[in-house]
Amino acid sequence: MSRKKTPKSKGGSVPAASTLPAAANGPRLAHPRTARPGPEAPPNGPPQSGRPSLGGTGDFYDVAFKVMLVGDSGVGKTCLLVRFKDGAFLAGTFISTVGIDFRNKVLDVDGMKVKLQIWDTAGQERFRSVTHAYYRDAHALLLLYDITNKDSFDNIQAWLTEIQEYAQQDVVLMLLGNKVDSTQERVVKREDGEKLAKHLAGSSYLQEYGLPFMETSAKSGLNVDLAFTAIAKELKQRSTKAPSEPRFRLHDYVKREGRGVSCCRL
Repeated sequence: MSRKKTPKSKGGSVPAASTLPAAANGPRLAHPRTARPGPEAPPNGPPQSGRPSLGGTGDFYDVAFKVMLVGDSGVGKTCLLVRFKDGAFLAGTFISTVGIDFRNKVLDVDGMKVKLQIWDTAGQERFRSVTHAYYRDAHALLLLYDITNKDSFDNIQAWLTEIQEYAQQDVVLMLLGNKVDSTQERVVKREDGEKLAKHLAGSSYLQEYGLPFMETSAKSGLNVDLAFTAIAKELKQRSTKAPSEPRFRLHDYVKREGRGVSCCRL
């Protein structure tokens, strides 16, 4: 079956008043190029036909997942996304995200084209109801705090409470301490992030998979690609894993591949 290319796009934004997505929106699987068994449907939804990437390259993908960036306003969610998508850093005046914004990127994960549709959410309270509507469609959530802002760190528990209420039970979670390049302004120690991840991993919501943790820098690019690649590997294996295939160990992967900071599942 042939697949048509869609118009090129760099992404898009969804303001607070926009129509929200349908809840039933699981990973999308492309039609195989050769005759082979298709992957089992992941818990979040049935496989759907794949399409060309909307990220501006026209690349085809085999499987697609939705990833959300959540956390307080100003923690660097947009900068992290732009660093990963475009390899650039947004320097200059800080402008808060309004409602929801998104970008797409296709990764080659163990020979499979994995498209990540990454949603950048507004951290302000007035947009929180909009953000809630997107939780239920997310396959992974990157929960960010700013190492130079103690309040953003203290609010992680509140964000996790929202995730528990609105997100899928099997959603992949990762905790990121961002802006690690700002060493002179650091107020949250790396050890504090590790302790928080360990504490949160003790909840019944996270007992099965734990909570991987690492520190990142959108400015230098430290561990940014690693965070998204690790998420893509975890989601890809969950959707395609054969019974005899060994389980992908997310925390072992980030611990082995992480640079310059401690990376762990606690």
